[in-house]
Amino acid sequence: MAELTQPATVLAVTDLTPHVRQLVVKPKTSKISFQPGQWVSLKLPVGPKPPLNRAYSIADPPSPYGELTLVFDRVPGGLGSNYLYELRSGDEVLLSGPYGKFVLPQPLDRELLLIARYTGLVPVRCLLKEMFFSKIQTPVLLIAAAPNEDEVLFHQEWLTMGMQLPSFRYLPLVAQNGEAEAVEKALSMLTPLVKGQPKVVPMICGTKAFVRPLLAYFTDGGYARKEVKIETYD
Repeated sequence: MAELTQPATVLAVTDLTPHVRQLVVKPKTSKISFQPGQWVSLKLPVGPKPPLNRAYSIADPPSPYGELTLVFDRVPGGLGSNYLYELRSGDEVLLSGPYGKFVLPQPLDRELLLIARYTGLVPVRCLLKEMFFSKIQTPVLLIAAAPNEDEVLFHQEWLTMGMQLPSFRYLPLVAQNGEAEAVEKALSMLTPLVKGQPKVVPMICGTKAFVRPLLAYFTDGGYARKEVKIETYD
């Protein structure tokens, strides 16, 4: 059955970095029930054949009031992100959802290894906040890649989480020369942590150029494809 398309009101607009913005929106017709890690589809009145459909992951776990937190970067020349950058509090946007299978596996009986680049950290943030609120004690390692030091998303949140949860480890990296460098640096971190160790639960999010080589690393290392969860957004 198709998901309901409904208007949502923009409640708040916040810049997180020079190129990343957060929108808090509230669906007007019906509250959206979602699992952390899922996304919604925005129907934007732009492009040669509107609506333009764009997928945006939800950055916060479900709220009792029904609002959704969406985080996105401004893509140079991007029709969708440039339209969203013009929205202000009180404006409306059409959306549907939820969609996606980038959710925590059940049971979560091994260490969780999260690897994400840039806005690929948005669903990861939702997953981690849900685990934090639910007091899930599974060990977690987060490898977070950013395109430069000004664009490290949620850095202070990860540091605070690491102080409050001994089971959480956070390894940031900056790769200014694109996905290939980010993959290389992530692999250099991964190899001593994974090779020869008990299996973990890998979850990887980012562009295809970032995700696919890391997926291949795990499958070449003996993981079944179904043991590695991935999410790409291009």
